[in-house]
Amino acid sequence: MDDLASTAATGRAPGGPAVRAALRRAAPALAAYAAIRLVGLVVLAVRSSADGKNWHTLLTARWDALWYTRVAEQGYGYTVQLANGDVHSNLAFFPLLPWLERGLSAISPLSAPDAGLVVAWSASLLAAWALYATGERLHGPRAGVALAALWAALPVGIVQSMAYSESLFTALAAWGVYCVLTERWVWAGVLASLAGLTRPVGAAVVAAVWVTAAVAVRNDRAGGLGLRAILRGRHRGMLPGVLLAPLGWLGYFLWVGARQGSLTGYLDVQGGWGNGFDGGLAFGAFLWHLLSGPGFAGGLGLIAGVALVIWLYVRGARQGQPLPLLVYGGLVLLLALTAKGYFGSKPRLMMPAYPLLLPLAVGLARWRPVRSWLLVGLVTVGSAAYGAFWLNGSGPP
Repeated sequence: MDDLASTAATGRAPGGPAVRAALRRAAPALAAYAAIRLVGLVVLAVRSSADGKNWHTLLTARWDALWYTRVAEQGYGYTVQLANGDVHSNLAFFPLLPWLERGLSAISPLSAPDAGLVVAWSASLLAAWALYATGERLHGPRAGVALAALWAALPVGIVQSMAYSESLFTALAAWGVYCVLTERWVWAGVLASLAGLTRPVGAAVVAAVWVTAAVAVRNDRAGGLGLRAILRGRHRGMLPGVLLAPLGWLGYFLWVGARQGSLTGYLDVQGGWGNGFDGGLAFGAFLWHLLSGPGFAGGLGLIAGVALVIWLYVRGARQGQPLPLLVYGGLVLLLALTAKGYFGSKPRLMMPAYPLLLPLAVGLARWRPVRSWLLVGLVTVGSAAYGAFWLNGSGPP
């Protein structure tokens, strides 16, 4: 059992020496992650300068970053009435990132936008560490490094370096799922609750905790153990973890409902943004519109992309990916594909689904190092170029 998992039976966090040892093992992955993201930032700065734009502004003061900053500085209650009657409310944005922005800006010279950038950059490194730990535990150190590098080099990887909530969410979710893997139930519940305060898809982390706990109890009961013996034995801490897991997500959902005067208040707020879940009907209609018009080639590319991510999920299942990863990654993917709204945001919504990259990381780890890093380098350049083009164009919604 590795150092980070060595205290799983007690539910306590590992001590300083164990953490330092784990950090030393993760150092190559963190270095690779930081180098890939640095390439993306440098290319963004060059492209932005050529276009007469400021790279810092693109990362901290556009799109959702502005909404998070407004929550941090003014609190909730801000709305924008659109010409078509839609109402955009900042209640759509979960509170953990703006809370951290407000707290960090209060104790430092940083502005709220810059505090958001610091949180995102720090959280992205913590996320990369969690991905390394997951890959190392399941397939060895090289797979862990490859997993962190592939996540950094995603086509929309530049979002990890923005004052957005994706990096913070992925860090909390990945460590939460890792704690489920190592049966550190209380920590899993705490991290799931914090992830639930960060993004709506925090429900996927809750599901990973609950489903894995339910299956573990079922298996132990099938082996003849009573429920009391199970919860007092090697699964000590499971019940508190299961109870803690939904508190963040459910608490914010209910708070918005009370503020709006309706149990479905948060869903109504999302509806004002044109968001929601319709089982993929809107996505299907969008795809049909592309295929039946001048966007036919784009429609084919979109089908290929969806087929790829589904294939990666199935491939992971066939490789024996553990249940917590399958539940978490599958639900993030399902929610992204069945959500309506701005369809250009779907790659960003799927970015926290890091288990989808595990089959690629395993394959990459089997290659000779020169060959694998050459491929990662090529992907990094492509990601950096696309990220710079994207943020200087339409960018994320």
